[in-house]
Amino acid sequence: MKKLIFAFILGIVSYGVEIDPDTGLKISKGFEEVKNNCTVCHAASMFTSARGSREEWLASIRWMQETQGLWEFDPETENIILTYLETNYPQEVTSRRRPILSKDLLPPK
Repeated sequence: MKKLIFAFILGIVSYGVEIDPDTGLKISKGFEEVKNNCTVCHAASMFTSARGSREEWLASIRWMQETQGLWEFDPETENIILTYLETNYPQEVTSRRRPILSKDLLPPK
């Protein structure tokens, strides 16, 4: 019965939202930019389950740029990506995200 209720709620929540079968990303404005820039290095599920505010998404991008070799985006592309993420995968009341690790906690390159 619980599974049925969950499926029903999930159906209501996702009603009218098209999902890309390859990535699991919601298809809306900015989808292509996110798919082309973010799924190059990791599965979309890594960030679609994380959720965050625009500031948290930006902090994640900066962390990846500073520590993981992510390239710098032009301002327009970065804005499109951030708007897509904050619109489609917004911060939840109780965040499941762990804080971003400081550089001194990372293994040496």
